[in-house]
Amino acid sequence: MPSLSFRRRLKEGRPMIGALLQMPLPEVAELFADAGYDWLFVDLEHAPSDARTALELLTAVDHRVPCVVRVPWNDEAHIKKALDIGATGVIVPLVNSVDEARLAVARCKYPPDGVRSVGVTRAQRFGLDVERYMRDANDEIAVIVQIEHVRAVEAIDAILDVPGIDAVFVGPFDLSGSMGRPGRIDDPDVQAAIARVIGACESRGIARAIYAHTPEHAQRYLAQGYQVIGLCTDYILLARAALASLAAARG
Repeated sequence: MPSLSFRRRLKEGRPMIGALLQMPLPEVAELFADAGYDWLFVDLEHAPSDARTALELLTAVDHRVPCVVRVPWNDEAHIKKALDIGATGVIVPLVNSVDEARLAVARCKYPPDGVRSVGVTRAQRFGLDVERYMRDANDEIAVIVQIEHVRAVEAIDAILDVPGIDAVFVGPFDLSGSMGRPGRIDDPDVQAAIARVIGACESRGIARAIYAHTPEHAQRYLAQGYQVIGLCTDYILLARAALASLAAARG
């Protein structure tokens, strides 16, 4: 377990900018850690990756930077595997109801607080750190629910009243699609929905996180009170750099 967990950093309240990793390449994870990002978002929902490649990313970074894994679905098998390979937090996508929020929390925590089963792999130092890990894990692991549908916004107060949620990660693109405005993340209605989520988090002291498509979006979100930013994706950053370099070379 990292000496300073992602959950404890959330409680500290300082801004954190992370890289959203979709390339299944350990050296890319290492690059972003060396570049000084505050945390790494390892994506298993939309990326061509699985638990094995996520393990390789986490191992490359070791404990220099907290690594949070977004699982493909709110599923017990996916969540426990992400935690057993050493994730210091889990992002659970498409949490739209109280029941789904309760399941997400329970699947991240050992009994009696939840239903996570006991495995002995990397997180437990392959059997060398089982007792301490099991003692501290429920207090160290960050449970982050992704709010990315209008139904979740409508139920946001009830969802956030579920004990054990440490942060909300807003997915503005999927949210805009569920509102009939796909990709129009700056639409006033979409921004109003996001503001409703912010207000519900603020009133409960729950950390706010969001995907930022550009550095300009990131600056705006930080000014709005977001604490945690997932800045673009490695694929998109590479694509933008490739276009800009080619244009510059051609003059």
